[in-house]
Amino acid sequence: MEWANETLVTEFVFLGFSSLAGLQRLLFVVFLLVYLFMLGTNVIIVSTIVLDRALHTPMYFFLGVLSCSETCYTFVIVPKMLVDLLAQKKTISFLGCAIQMFFFLFLICSHSFLLAAMGYDRYVAICNPLRYTVLMGFGVCVGLVAAACACGFIISLATTSMIFHLPFHSSNQLHHFFCDVSPVLKLASHQSYLNQLVIFVLGVFVLVIPLLLILVSYVLIISAILKIPSSVGRYKAFSTCASHLIVVTVHYGCASFIYLRPKSNYSSSQDTLISVSYTILTPLFNPMIYSLRNKEFKSALQRAMTHTSYSIN
Repeated sequence: MEWANETLVTEFVFLGFSSLAGLQRLLFVVFLLVYLFMLGTNVIIVSTIVLDRALHTPMYFFLGVLSCSETCYTFVIVPKMLVDLLAQKKTISFLGCAIQMFFFLFLICSHSFLLAAMGYDRYVAICNPLRYTVLMGFGVCVGLVAAACACGFIISLATTSMIFHLPFHSSNQLHHFFCDVSPVLKLASHQSYLNQLVIFVLGVFVLVIPLLLILVSYVLIISAILKIPSSVGRYKAFSTCASHLIVVTVHYGCASFIYLRPKSNYSSSQDTLISVSYTILTPLFNPMIYSLRNKEFKSALQRAMTHTSYSIN
């Protein structure tokens, strides 16, 4: 009853880049170029994987899904952010904020479980190479992707529903550039300890469980690699995992800093900087880390380009 005379929040105002008012047009140009480059590289990766039969393997299947996932979750965030960089009024409706948060959490949670599935793929490839095609058949790969998406959907739905059922009667100024969990939760007029605990536990589940699965996979992988007699063989085996390890380190490093810390340590400026890295920079570098430095992929890309130019001529 104490909120009876208070205004119900119907929209949020983004203040993520408010301290950089003089640089917003420059940021728009930089982020737009990065975004277009990221879209272009992901389109190239997915098209090459689809067109070249030599890449119709579980590793490249997961890579194609990962590229699609990154394209989708940047699409949820970046276009709105680019519009806001040029707009005087940087707002989003209450419903629009809930929808943005749901799809972002759905895609980013699915991304975490997908990285765990890719770790399992590398484990099978190195520890059970003779049974690789049997253990990682197309049905298994599709099942792993479907399970990752199902986990992401359930966690996203639970988290978003819990947050947006809280009362929002006070400030509508969101110190971020999109509707992420911590900045939105900070604006709620009332939060119970149970709400915070459940959201924290869901965050732990999304980050810690996949990371533990990846760590177990790599303990077994390293154990198998150390048994390979030749140094060339060990290097070749480990090189197939290096790209995945780099992406896992960046993804879980950024996500853990954002979501696995006490609310008392929340810093809007730090969160904005880290969020830029995993919504814009990480999707930019992942395609290059995974594919554009991969000899097998580069050969397939050259074949695809040659075939395309031949078809045109």
